Amino acid sequence: MPARDLAIVAALVAAVSLAACQSQRPVRAPCPAGERCLEYGNNVDPNSLDPQLAQTVPEANVLRELFEGLYADGADGSPVLGAAESVTTSADGLIWTFQLRAARWSDGAPLTAGDFVFAYRRMLDPKTGSAYAYLLYLLKNGKAVNEGAAPPEALGAKAIDDRTLELTLAHPAPYLPQLLKHQAYFPVPAHVVRRWGEAWVKPGRLVGDGAYRLTGFRLGDYVRIEKNPFWRGAGGLCFDRVDFYPTTDQVAAERRVLRGELDVNAGVQPNRVRRLRANPLSAPYVRSHPYLLTSYLIFNRRDVAPLKDVRVRQAISMAIDRAFVTDKLLGAGQIPTASFVPGGIAGYLPAGDPHPAPYWAAWPYARREEEARRLLAAAGYGPGRPLRLELKTTNAAGSLLYGQSMQADLKAVGVDLTFRQEDGIVVFESFNVRDFQLGTAGWVADYDDPGTFLNLLKSDTGAQNYGDYRNPAYDALLNEADWEPDGPRRAHILARAEQMALDDAVVGPIFTGVNLNLVNPHVTGWIDNDADIHPIRLLCLDDAGRPERKAAADR
Repeated sequence: MPARDLAIVAALVAAVSLAACQSQRPVRAPCPAGERCLEYGNNVDPNSLDPQLAQTVPEANVLRELFEGLYADGADGSPVLGAAESVTTSADGLIWTFQLRAARWSDGAPLTAGDFVFAYRRMLDPKTGSAYAYLLYLLKNGKAVNEGAAPPEALGAKAIDDRTLELTLAHPAPYLPQLLKHQAYFPVPAHVVRRWGEAWVKPGRLVGDGAYRLTGFRLGDYVRIEKNPFWRGAGGLCFDRVDFYPTTDQVAAERRVLRGELDVNAGVQPNRVRRLRANPLSAPYVRSHPYLLTSYLIFNRRDVAPLKDVRVRQAISMAIDRAFVTDKLLGAGQIPTASFVPGGIAGYLPAGDPHPAPYWAAWPYARREEEARRLLAAAGYGPGRPLRLELKTTNAAGSLLYGQSMQADLKAVGVDLTFRQEDGIVVFESFNVRDFQLGTAGWVADYDDPGTFLNLLKSDTGAQNYGDYRNPAYDALLNEADWEPDGPRRAHILARAEQMALDDAVVGPIFTGVNLNLVNPHVTGWIDNDADIHPIRLLCLDDAGRPERKAAADR
């Protein structure tokens, strides 16, 4: 057949295929008769549903429905009392005493103060291997227990009786309610963990104290949760079942939301936001809000010889054209930054005060390029001795976009950069074990305080201090801030610490983020907030969005 005829046939086949695709009805998971189901795109599969091992936002999205800490997330992400019904605090702010609700685990066993004590001791047990163990250093002797220098019984967590829990802190922390809603502080069922060991998190075994219980987990397919009949508010839950799907292809997920197959997708490919907002059919689905997130470059200072030189790290960081990344490539409201702590976080410097930044932050880009070349030459790299490095990043489309941009920026100053993209779970495990040279990471605030960012760089943080920064003067400033009761004075101590880390170029901040979600307009109870937390127990569908009403309308 002549090439021209082949082209005509191919065009006809494509037209027929397109028409067939357009005529397909939405493919939505069937929901049992009389029930309401939520279909939730969650970016990636959880690596673990053990709250003491989980590290990622997609894991947290599931865990906050399966478990409930002393405090829980409110509709806007702020802390509200959860498993605790009341709390009292000593005058010095060091002893917090919680009265627990009469609650049960999802297998019907009573939830006790002893379950919290068991959880915190297990979290700090080095055998557990929790990357978030450092968050419990706030408890008295937490660090010593984690390092094996004190017995578990020395930890500042005590069950006075089955419904009274006493926490003794290592230093005052008015932000404690923010921390207590984090999965690191969730209780775990002692009676189940003791029976099953590490296998306790499998469906059919995992027991939680939250609004939902785990009923299914198929890797690469879905995580399924259903109402926990023992949760105190089970009768008021809108959704009987929730399915979380891995949606690594954000464009495909976008189409699934617009077709009605998904009600929510936790993410939007940033460079598609303008297009989605320009279309009156898709614009109502786009939800965004400033985010307590910093995207930043990490340096393996421990194992990669060139990156031990501060001049090389500064050169790499200053050579990145942040404004091009945010304005031209991503274009969804991200803000270029060379600072680590994002603006708008509570307990930091007022907006009018100058915030910490590298010495070159206000320079024109051309001057930064020139200085980067000079620094690299001073460190021994140039045309006759090029610096070759690999950047490790996730396989998300946005990471590819600005990875290529950084590759071009660094090429212009004499650095040959290759980059490797892998699944998010693989990438962060590589960061934990230092199997990388350069990497891009994004840190979302675990609690609304500068410490959630600055404590990452403390010498005793562990795995999440990806660059292995160890500076006694930096540690001393953070320790001083912990004991400073005056808020403005504390903020300035923390700012001195951030400036020290930026002068040492231990991270290369790139931009502060916006949270982006696609949400069916019929979903109610969704409140945009800077933590990007939206508890499913507080969501519902209005009448027009309920599947049974939609099915009737289709008929």
